[in-house]
Amino acid sequence: MIVPSIDLVGGRTVQLVGGEEEKINAGDPVPILEKFSIAGEVAVIDIDAARGEGSNREIIRNLCRVAPIRVGGGIRNTSAALEWLDAGASKVIIGTAATAELLEQLPAERTIVALDSRDGEIVTHGWRETTGESVVNRVSELKDLCAGFLVTFVELEGRMLGTDLDRARDVVNAAGITRVTIAGGVTTADEIAEIDRLGADCQVGMALYSGELSLADAIAAPLSSDRADGLWATVIVDERGSALGLAWSSAESLACAVGERRGVYQSRSRGVWEKGATSGSTQELLRIDLDCDRDALRFTVRQHGAGFCHLGTRSCWGHDHGVGRLSRRLAKLVSGPAPEGSNTAKLLADQTLLGAKLREEAAELANTSNRADVIAESADVLYFTLVKAAAAGVDIADIEQELDRRALKISRRPMEKKEG
Repeated sequence: MIVPSIDLVGGRTVQLVGGEEEKINAGDPVPILEKFSIAGEVAVIDIDAARGEGSNREIIRNLCRVAPIRVGGGIRNTSAALEWLDAGASKVIIGTAATAELLEQLPAERTIVALDSRDGEIVTHGWRETTGESVVNRVSELKDLCAGFLVTFVELEGRMLGTDLDRARDVVNAAGITRVTIAGGVTTADEIAEIDRLGADCQVGMALYSGELSLADAIAAPLSSDRADGLWATVIVDERGSALGLAWSSAESLACAVGERRGVYQSRSRGVWEKGATSGSTQELLRIDLDCDRDALRFTVRQHGAGFCHLGTRSCWGHDHGVGRLSRRLAKLVSGPAPEGSNTAKLLADQTLLGAKLREEAAELANTSNRADVIAESADVLYFTLVKAAAAGVDIADIEQELDRRALKISRRPMEKKEG
């Protein structure tokens, strides 16, 4: 799999050759992250902090709310690592400070150890000083204390010369079940596919920024198909993970989908087609994931209009249910004419009444313990909460994403009753 990279210097996205010479200045990192995040987690590296020449802290804090990112650069102690995990980073990347003592104080499943190497030997201090220690030995020593390793072949970094597959294989073998990400020189889809077959990921920057490698080709690189037509089964889900339907993808349709960020698929009889092009039930493509066998895709989309199915239902299995369906019904009431006598419309028009009902139902839920009553009162609170959300243009998926972000926090405030 591919892990796109965003390197920050002075608030700008850059690409450096050998960690020093600026080759590309790509500017604002936000649109770049929005583009790259379709492939999954993105590595965001604070070059200034790594050099001890300032930081891009506030920019990266904002990026944590845009998409899942791995944060690295200048993280040299436990408090700095925990700060980024609390800010919503999916993982932290720790370099020379990654001792066993420090790693033992952090959640292993969210910690990546960065090892920079030249000819198999670890280098430090901006890649200028050699240590005499081999990458393989260091990986063997720390593999049980982290979720993965980011191993950069610094003599190849940014030079578009290809990577070293033999060294990559040695690192993967030393890491065992701990996931390895290889950086430095990865240029082609074939290299990504080969490294994926080794059981590792690729962190790619220069090849993407220069246009030598397209994001669609990078995503598709590990895929295979046992079909005569070479198509890949594609499961389509919404932001909440609910299945909408099944389609097929090809290299051509995937390139269109990634380039346009829309639900574009391959018909087995009609060629490339875009969902909603004629019906108006369009899709915004949010993310693409490959399955474990690398022969199927999952498209996460934001579905508009009646739904995915040609029969006018939300999914190809009929109408959906639960809070997702309720949230969409409320959103329609906000944007369109409400049925006559609608209590929801009355609540939407009277925020004072809505506030009173929220407090009333929350109090009733707080004061009951009977199972049936808890179910009923919880449903009331959820309904009034979603009405409040709909009035503010907030979808249930927005609320769930906020809950997911909060679940990433390590530090917790004490649970205490507020006065008054």
